[in-house]
Amino acid sequence: MQNKGLIKFFAILFALVSIYQLSFTFVANNVKSEAKAFAGDNPDKELKYLDSIGKEKVFNLGFSDFTYNEVKNKQLNKGLDLEGGINVILQISIKDVLKGLANNSKNPVFNKSLADASANLEGNKTYLNKFFEAFEANSNGTVKLASPDIFANRSLQGEGGIDFQMSDSQVQKVIKRKVDESVESAYKVLRERIDKFGVTQPNIQKLGETGRILVELPGAKDVDRIKKLLGGKAQLEFWETYKIEEIGNFLVAANEALKKTEVKKTETKTVAKDSLNALLTDAKDSVATKKGNNPLFDKIVGQGGGPVLGYFAPKDTAAVNSYFKRADIRVLLGADQHNAKFVWSKPTTIKDPQAKDIKTAKDIEVVELYALKGNRDNIPAMSGGVVTDAKDTFDQLGKPAVSMQMNSQGAKVWEELTGRAFSQKGYIAIVLDNIVYSAPGVTSGPIAGGRSEITGSFDVAETKDLANVLNAGKLPASADIVQSTVVGPSLGQAAIDAGTISSVLGFLLVCLWMVFYYGKAGWYANLALLLNLLFLFGIMASFGFVLTLPGIAGIVLTLGTAVDANIIIYERAKEELREGKSLSEAVAASYGWHGAMRSIIDANVTHVLTGAILFIFGTGPIKGFALTLLIGIVTSMFTSIFIARIFIDRNIAGKGDLTFSTNITKNWFTNFHFDFIKIKKFTYIFSSIVVVVSLTSIFFVNGLDEGVDFVGGRTFQVKFEKPIDATTVSDELSAAFGTPVEAKILGDDDQLKITTKYKIKEDGVAIDEEVNQKLYNALQKYYPNTSYDKFINSFDGKRIGVLQASKVGASISEDIKTNSYWAVLGAMAAIFLYLMVSFRKWQYSLGAIAAVAHDVIFVLGIYSLCYKFMPFHMEMDQHFIAAILTVIGYSMNDTVIVFDRVREFIIGNRKGSFEDIVNASINTTLSRTLNTSLMMIIVLLTMFIFGGESIRGFIFAMLVGIVVGTYSSLFIATPVLVDTISTDEKHTIEEKHKQA
Repeated sequence: MQNKGLIKFFAILFALVSIYQLSFTFVANNVKSEAKAFAGDNPDKELKYLDSIGKEKVFNLGFSDFTYNEVKNKQLNKGLDLEGGINVILQISIKDVLKGLANNSKNPVFNKSLADASANLEGNKTYLNKFFEAFEANSNGTVKLASPDIFANRSLQGEGGIDFQMSDSQVQKVIKRKVDESVESAYKVLRERIDKFGVTQPNIQKLGETGRILVELPGAKDVDRIKKLLGGKAQLEFWETYKIEEIGNFLVAANEALKKTEVKKTETKTVAKDSLNALLTDAKDSVATKKGNNPLFDKIVGQGGGPVLGYFAPKDTAAVNSYFKRADIRVLLGADQHNAKFVWSKPTTIKDPQAKDIKTAKDIEVVELYALKGNRDNIPAMSGGVVTDAKDTFDQLGKPAVSMQMNSQGAKVWEELTGRAFSQKGYIAIVLDNIVYSAPGVTSGPIAGGRSEITGSFDVAETKDLANVLNAGKLPASADIVQSTVVGPSLGQAAIDAGTISSVLGFLLVCLWMVFYYGKAGWYANLALLLNLLFLFGIMASFGFVLTLPGIAGIVLTLGTAVDANIIIYERAKEELREGKSLSEAVAASYGWHGAMRSIIDANVTHVLTGAILFIFGTGPIKGFALTLLIGIVTSMFTSIFIARIFIDRNIAGKGDLTFSTNITKNWFTNFHFDFIKIKKFTYIFSSIVVVVSLTSIFFVNGLDEGVDFVGGRTFQVKFEKPIDATTVSDELSAAFGTPVEAKILGDDDQLKITTKYKIKEDGVAIDEEVNQKLYNALQKYYPNTSYDKFINSFDGKRIGVLQASKVGASISEDIKTNSYWAVLGAMAAIFLYLMVSFRKWQYSLGAIAAVAHDVIFVLGIYSLCYKFMPFHMEMDQHFIAAILTVIGYSMNDTVIVFDRVREFIIGNRKGSFEDIVNASINTTLSRTLNTSLMMIIVLLTMFIFGGESIRGFIFAMLVGIVVGTYSSLFIATPVLVDTISTDEKHTIEEKHKQA
């Protein structure tokens, strides 16, 4: 081997760099262990300890030293499934952005196009493109995007803007740029919010041109708080309010009108006191005296006063909102009240005898109802854009609050506003994202200087977050959480343990088999494999790649495939030795292009193609799997071809006693002659039956168990205190949610996987909180001593409650499904084209694709036939698609090795018919095929048993796929090749070999 010294130099340098990069991970883990030991089971104490030593030197290399913060930033990043934390994908509302750009245009074509784009959105189609299509269809050339009442408005005119003369295609380019700028603005706002939140190694990135932003917060535990922080638009507004005596008559009239449509003719009960009764004493039969006869007032649970019209239970807000939206109700508003805007406060508790739980006598959670003085344009008296600074502080009573400083313009308006409130004894509501945080009165005259304060029922964390979002600025449009995953730290540790066990066992089993089968050459392959792992982890640490549980699966699979190149080389060397060559000649030939190298390159190119497609179309952990697979291919090629060769050449130059087998295995698969082509009719019949049965089950009988990735929904992994009956829980939750809820045993019989599609088409933090609350309320009897926060949120040492939660919105599930189809079809098309170019005959490509299609249908059929009774989950999700693509890659690997040998024998002087040449190709590569497949099966079985419940279905798909892929390479791909090669071409090949 030439340039051996250079290769050694780079190998040593690469190893030292990898050790250097990984050393930070070891130091960081040691510091975390010390912090955990110091804090005991107190996560807050642990966090404070780590914060306190952030700038202390914890790692000294002699030539340089590093603080804990520096070490932490250089460590190998762990994904949420290993570290615990929260992952969300936010969808910036392009609809809101377009409305803003059009100044909330009332143009009917524009608004119909917005609605049509929402209704007809398809997988992998952006909202903006659907809007342009809808506008073209609705306008039919009668209205232009550059109309003055749409996009050719004042705010978009000027240089780089839109003028009246522009065509729709020209306007589209400007709008696309403006939308991109809005998404970029949202990205920066979210970046600033997250940076101030204090999460270790947050990750935020834009996802192509979809208007989506991925946010990963490792170690974050407070689910509801994080979602509020990310989803809040931070639209701060100041509104004047109506007082209860000003709006009370309308409420009475509304209640009377609602009786005609809402009250059922049932028995009613007398009410002793009503919340508005004291105020409206002169109203005849106002709240009158009947409980159950007052649609609006019966929902009031506490006495209002001042700007507060009353206290309501949060569950009743939707009904009350629907009342106030009705035209027949709004017409009852006074002449100067037609634009009144009814809004709610954030949930709180009050000291009121009426606002108590009847059973427990405890204060219940309520929301306050306000009526804001709106106007025709729905514009507040003052917007929050005037706020230049916000700080979390404490009010005069020592309660958490947020102080604000306004600019000069805002200070002037604020002085006028507070002056008017003082003279009229009115109130000013401070509204953030359509929620009233406080509505103070003004008792000391106009407030000059532009300083104000937001008070309310806050805790310290809430005021910090509120100040944070106000300083970061408002989002240009609403940001809805369309996908989220929450993983508790205890579940992450369990995943690490499972991944470590499966990795170590897989490594040991591969090493043992290589030594057993190849003797001393096997030891060299193992040393190369060990270096391969060091290089792989070193690359991941150096470039800041994230290690996930599927990523660990990719690494463990690399263990099986890393030795594949060694197996191909060793098997070729044994063939050369059997032909009478010396050891050095056999090794040189096996490492040559006409020896093993061509097969190795072809096989690994198919791996790279499927891995790259998986990386492009996958998201989250699946990208982690694809990434480690791709890195593993590169590092294993280097170590197998160059590092192992150095050891082998050193042996040849020294003792020269190298063998490529042991006394037990030296005669295995030698002189093996089986007529694979002769039995092709039987294999065709068997495979045809399998395909027909599989397709029948998929399309007509069982179908497939589509997971939430494909259909949308929410899943919760819930741990109970003792074994639980899944059917009972499913029935209870279905009754609570009013829609079917599926509950399945997940691993142990005290753990369930709960899936629901409840309100999955609706986005917003409030919906997520509602689902969480319903889940807790329905299961509370199983957790008598567990609060809502402890049930839902994550914390170190958590053993019961929600350990993991995920949500996939309806829109993003369509994209995932579409991407999955394209990923599988794209992988097959790419491999077909590569093989056609490499082998220069379409018959090779057809044989390979026929085998792959057979394998994919077989695996799908197994999942369709077995998902109802298997003791582990067999859902169609992104993990399954990753498994399918991996199967495609490995099936191609086996097939390419055989086809390379066919090509070699056709070019060479092999005697016999074309069928004899193909049979000989299969038989002479059988040792390599079975050895590699056995390695993969051993590794996958190890992962299936020890890798953890969350990836068991994923591993099972690959396990089935590898077995079927080995079969199809031998009994499908080559027979199809034989049957599609023309008779004339076969005759030409045979004649050539007769003359040789």
